[in-house]
Amino acid sequence: MTIHSSSRPGEIAADQTERLLGHSIKRGLVCRCPACGEGKLFRAYLKVADRCEACGEDLHHHRADDLPAYLVILILGHVLVGGYMMTDMAFPLPAWVHFAIWAPIGVVASLLCLQPIKGGVVGLQWALRMHGFGGGSDDPEVV
Repeated sequence: MTIHSSSRPGEIAADQTERLLGHSIKRGLVCRCPACGEGKLFRAYLKVADRCEACGEDLHHHRADDLPAYLVILILGHVLVGGYMMTDMAFPLPAWVHFAIWAPIGVVASLLCLQPIKGGVVGLQWALRMHGFGGGSDDPEVV
């Protein structure tokens, strides 16, 4: 299926193929190229590859910025605080013991979640043709 509309009247989009949002995000979550699902998305822990090794899709356009970190804080904050509160209700322990338990869990869990969430954000940007993934520029039009 193709998309027949372009972002501006009279402009022809460079890539008119449909990009499924769910598939793109899922591919990003498993750290694969959002376009083909085969190539690696990352060349290092949080460094996105400039180009997919399998399909050649340019990936250097991404601008994930702070969104992955905010999402990790949002998700793990709820999980860790809920876990702390349930544990404290079942086993009343001193604060230092809770800190000794929950701080390492928080650090390890955030490090494990950050890369897949960043991949999902890059997949979202690719599917929505954001930040140069659609062939156009993000710069405002000069009048």
